[in-house]
Amino acid sequence: MPVWVQALFWGTVAGAALVLGAAVSWKWTMSPKVVSSIMSFGAGVLISALAFDLVDEAEQGGGLWPTMAGFLAGALAYVGANALLARRGAKHRKRSGEKQPSENGQPGSGTAIAIGALLDGIPESVVLGLGLVSGGTVSTAVLAAVFISNVPEGLSSTAGMKKSGRGAGYVFGVWGGIALVSGIASLIGYLSMQNAPAELVAFITAIAAGAILAMIADTMIPEAFEEHHVLTGLIAALGFLTAFAISRAGA
Repeated sequence: MPVWVQALFWGTVAGAALVLGAAVSWKWTMSPKVVSSIMSFGAGVLISALAFDLVDEAEQGGGLWPTMAGFLAGALAYVGANALLARRGAKHRKRSGEKQPSENGQPGSGTAIAIGALLDGIPESVVLGLGLVSGGTVSTAVLAAVFISNVPEGLSSTAGMKKSGRGAGYVFGVWGGIALVSGIASLIGYLSMQNAPAELVAFITAIAAGAILAMIADTMIPEAFEEHHVLTGLIAALGFLTAFAISRAGA
């Protein structure tokens, strides 16, 4: 399979996990504690992938300063964009409770939530394509981390969409569209960086990593702690260890 096809395929597969989570949430009503626990696990998985794969790989390939600069730039860009979307009704887009506004309650919030969900998914997809630039094959650890974390994201956000009165067409249109865009984003990440210097690849990888960490803190962790119980930290730790084990097994 040509490498560019791999980039498109694996990016779409990772994005499809959002649709899977949405389908589960649409068919079955889960307790807030279960949703919160699943999100805790997903947050732990992504944090592990950031620490042991993305940032580490960027620093080794392009050096410390490009990695640090890119990471900070990615975090700043995400926080700025997220703040703008939050004012338009997308602040609680990953919450499973009744905090998401309805379209009647806040006109335009449906569009803002869709754009916010897209904002959350693009950095994860881009790093899959960037990984193909340096390794020639998709990183099993990063792919697994993105897929595993996307399931609870789709699940939790869809639960909130249902409670705010949004229909199946909107919900699956959003997640299906993001799955397709995820594949395209992965493809662009690969094609645009094929002949780029290692420092630039490291910088772009770190931008995505910084955006992902900001996304975890701004949108996933609040939902993870929505239902406060003593196992939240332990579940996040199990997610971290799961991704770490996958990373080392594939090394």
